[in-house]
Amino acid sequence: MKYSFMSFSCPELTLNEMLSMAKEFGYDGIEPRISSNHRHGVEFDANQIQRKEIRQTAIDTGIAIGCVATSCRYADLKTNQDMVNDTMKAIDLTADIGSSRIRVFGGKIGDGLDRNAAVDLVAKSLLSIADHASERGVTICMETHDDWCNPTDVAAVMKKANHPAIAVNWDIMHPVRRSYATIEESFEVLKPWIQHLHIHDGSAQTSLLPIGEGDIDHKSAIERLSTI
Repeated sequence: MKYSFMSFSCPELTLNEMLSMAKEFGYDGIEPRISSNHRHGVEFDANQIQRKEIRQTAIDTGIAIGCVATSCRYADLKTNQDMVNDTMKAIDLTADIGSSRIRVFGGKIGDGLDRNAAVDLVAKSLLSIADHASERGVTICMETHDDWCNPTDVAAVMKKANHPAIAVNWDIMHPVRRSYATIEESFEVLKPWIQHLHIHDGSAQTSLLPIGEGDIDHKSAIERLSTI
């Protein structure tokens, strides 16, 4: 298991500063979130020279870019095609800078869709880009988040998509905080597809808290992940 931190927690840091901090505190990697006005410079509009520089800087520092966190989401027909197009761009950006994962969301379910239709739409969207991701050596990791905090719903997408380039980013907090599943239950449902993890802490009353001050049993999650 390797550890990284996301630019969500340090949006003011440049790429070099993030890499230096990771090295100082013993992290294996970093996870830049794109399209969020963070200062790291890992963005769709980075040209090929800049992408090569980002890749080489990470190599020289010895810190991996473990994942690129996107805001792509697919469960709304009004924005679906734009999101699919953005995901294609994110796949290329991720491969170009030497990373191998992107984080995506299912997203808020749009007007006129029930859960079954939303599962179909998200799975179809992911499948439409999965072969390209595979060709570029990138895995698309759907997060337990927003209207997809219930691990059973994410598992339904995984089963329908059934592609090796489509996996799960298990955010261990959201299913617990939204009272859909315990850590143990979430793990058992998602285990076949877990390729990435987000760890933070919170409670039903407060969305984010320092680790150790909320309701999340991090030890249980790590113990179960160690069995994979």
